[in-house]
Amino acid sequence: MSEICTKCGLPKELCVCETIAKESQKIIVQTVKKKFNKVSTIVEGIDEKEINLKELAKKLKNQFACGGTAKEGRVELQGDHKQKVKEILVQTGFAPETIEIR
Repeated sequence: MSEICTKCGLPKELCVCETIAKESQKIIVQTVKKKFNKVSTIVEGIDEKEINLKELAKKLKNQFACGGTAKEGRVELQGDHKQKVKEILVQTGFAPETIEIR
């Protein structure tokens, strides 16, 4: 018999907790100038208890062929990727109306 999710009560294969969590996030995507006028894209507002930030950061870094990190509840990417980040987050399952670009 398969494992049961403690949050939704469904089997792990049918668990919808992460899908519900993705739809309820308020995500802010912005660019910040760092040292030596380098631009970084910051993705914040994702609840790291419900969604694996390291896995999301890895996917974004691979998609954009850039460096970056996941720390302090946010994902930092090297370079200006504001518009492309929104497209990838929507493809991943986040609701487009919950993603704000500044």
